[in-house]
Amino acid sequence: MTVSADDVARILARHLPIYARRRPVYQAVMLAALERLWKAGYRRVLDVGGGTGVIAEAVSELFDVDEVVSVDVQDRYLPTLTIRHQVYDGRRLPFGDASFDVVLFNNVLHHVDLADRAPLLTECRRVAGDVVIKDHLAAGAIDHARLTALDAIGNIPFGGMIKARYLSERDWRALAEASGYQIADAASGPYRSGAMQALFPNRLETTMRWEAITPGDEAGASASRI
Repeated sequence: MTVSADDVARILARHLPIYARRRPVYQAVMLAALERLWKAGYRRVLDVGGGTGVIAEAVSELFDVDEVVSVDVQDRYLPTLTIRHQVYDGRRLPFGDASFDVVLFNNVLHHVDLADRAPLLTECRRVAGDVVIKDHLAAGAIDHARLTALDAIGNIPFGGMIKARYLSERDWRALAEASGYQIADAASGPYRSGAMQALFPNRLETTMRWEAITPGDEAGASASRI
């Protein structure tokens, strides 16, 4: 399996016609980073905060999985999706213990209230052992301003959320520990080039694989650099 921009464009264009004209470079790089962190045992996948559902749809087609389910607090799912999807309350995931192998967050957690992040991730640990998080790294006020602008560019056309609070590398490590995880691996990629890369450096983007801490693992928790 190798994620290509052509494959991602083909999938997304079936649901959002804009991608028949605009190449989905960002989404392709995001899915390629996910592929680098993917484990063969991820057969049952839960996508939390799925938005329109097109990224979860792409995962269901591009990755070797048995099932992809997406949940969100709002119903913005497109009617053309083939994956199962539903609205939930943002706190209690409507699934039994160990129902999935992995939970995905794709540019979602920075929109969740700070106080609600650790409880939500702890709830994810109940339904799946691992979590893969695509989000952002903010080293200071300038990065926060850059990321706010990026969210506006990416979300406003699709009715997505703009309100956000971004985390530093240290913040992510603290959140992982508070939620009972260790950061096992991380990846990024060439999301932007040229002038866009100068304005919005690719170091602002990260994808992390978090693994639940088991007894005896505490000493090595969050050992991988984001």
